[in-house]
Amino acid sequence: MDWKLELVALPVTDVDRAKAFYTEKIGFVADHDHAVSDDIRFVQLTPPGSACSIAFGKGITEAKPGSVEGLQIVVSDITVARSELDARGVDVGEIQEFPWGKFIFFADPDGNRWAVQELP
Repeated sequence: MDWKLELVALPVTDVDRAKAFYTEKIGFVADHDHAVSDDIRFVQLTPPGSACSIAFGKGITEAKPGSVEGLQIVVSDITVARSELDARGVDVGEIQEFPWGKFIFFADPDGNRWAVQELP
């Protein structure tokens, strides 16, 4: 039996700001944005080529906004990825090289922290 990770919830303070950041600056695809009620809004976004999505909204998680760290995206070319993020206005760090790959790091407007890796 396969066990597939398909959705990770992110705690954010401003749903529209987070949606704009992830779609316009990071390049995620907006899959769903549905308000079920005044208390529940579900936004699902997927990185291009990924089988796993992120979700945030209203009534999605009780975690503190900005408390998620260690999320990781893998790309084929870290230099291109960094250039794209920088051109879109993302505060992205310089490329760091480790024996297990090259990395860049960024955070969303709430402080949820991401790593982008190019495998060795």
